[in-house]
Amino acid sequence: MQDYDEVTAFLGEWGPFQRLIFFLLSASIIPNGFNGMSVVFLAGTPEHRCRVPDTANLSSVWRNHSLPLQLQDGREVPHSCRRYRLATIVNFSALGLEPGRDVDLEQLEQEGCLDGWEFNQDIYLSTIVTEWRLVCEDDWKTPLTTSLFFVGVLLGSFVSGQLSDRFIPESPRWLISQRRFREAEDIIQKAAKMNNVAAPVVVFDPVEELTPLKQQKVFILDLFKTRNIGIITIMSLLLWMLTSVGYFALSLNTPNLHGDAYLNCFFSALIEVPAYITAWLLLRTLPRRYVIAGVLFLGGGVLLLIQLVPADYNFLSIGLAMLGKFGITSAFSMLYVFTAELYPTLVRNMAVGVTSMASRVGSIIAPYFVYLGAYNRVLPYILMGSLTVLIGIITLFFPESFGMTLPETLEQMQTVKGFGYRKKTKDSMEKEENPKVLITSF
Repeated sequence: MQDYDEVTAFLGEWGPFQRLIFFLLSASIIPNGFNGMSVVFLAGTPEHRCRVPDTANLSSVWRNHSLPLQLQDGREVPHSCRRYRLATIVNFSALGLEPGRDVDLEQLEQEGCLDGWEFNQDIYLSTIVTEWRLVCEDDWKTPLTTSLFFVGVLLGSFVSGQLSDRFIPESPRWLISQRRFREAEDIIQKAAKMNNVAAPVVVFDPVEELTPLKQQKVFILDLFKTRNIGIITIMSLLLWMLTSVGYFALSLNTPNLHGDAYLNCFFSALIEVPAYITAWLLLRTLPRRYVIAGVLFLGGGVLLLIQLVPADYNFLSIGLAMLGKFGITSAFSMLYVFTAELYPTLVRNMAVGVTSMASRVGSIIAPYFVYLGAYNRVLPYILMGSLTVLIGIITLFFPESFGMTLPETLEQMQTVKGFGYRKKTKDSMEKEENPKVLITSF
């Protein structure tokens, strides 16, 4: 009986072949940033107010007072969705009456923007909001269009996932589980040649079966096959979905922060660089569930603090929002590694695919968290912060995968913390006492 890791150990952990695959995968992600976050600007809502027709017979004084005032961020600004009844103020203007002196504006009848809106073009020249008039009574359509955008991302992933297999080498470990030994052999031989190491004439002997990799049909229901596996899967779905909600809601809400929308979006993207570097360093040295829970607590905690910041301390609110984005982004990037380590080879791709689909559901929900900000500035942060802290607590109940051998069968999956423990073998206890990071190349 052969062990896959022992058979392929001659390749090394980080040779030219592994680096090539890593950088190819990294490069393929770059266009996603442009497309995924383009909706931030495409669906931007500029400042707007009711249009008062130039043909309306109004004096300059009445034209300047044709809109009621509303309180916004501690200051009075013209209402964006209401105006004084045009026929009434035209009549007052014709009679020579002046607003405030002869007419109590608070007693005037108001009406909607019957003649459309005037949009401020200082930030956006044109967006779907200005083109389709998605404001006031129709403002609920803006998060809907963003959600539909991410529905398209979800549907497109089914097609792109199949296409990606044509450009990137398949995992030899998975090929062996499907008893496609010849294909796995070719990939390993190419990897050995690129890494400039000598490979055995026959790496995988079809006659000598690899230890846990017996041919077995698996289905999505296998992710819920036992109580333990089912709990892990449900917690994974929640972890991916709620982390995704926080990540995309913070990203989509960036233009709503005080200051220059483009500069804020730049900082929001820039903060992801140290977040990914931090995640990489933490994954190399510390237990998975503790570091993921830790950065989720960091991200959720600072988001909850935003409600305590006075409205005029905008720089502090922006700083806390960016720090929250840092924590949630770090957690999000770790989920791929953590999920892959939890599940055995036969269902690993399926598990990552299903949980990744849950994250797409999170991105579909996220625009409505941003939409709540129209009613209360801090409400989105309270909800995001609370859910992020909650999922951080749930993360602590996951089994630990750091320093553990990757499971090959469903029976080898570890037990959820707090739901019973399997008896540890002497070998597994030694691995926990002397953990080492497993860098899985394939």
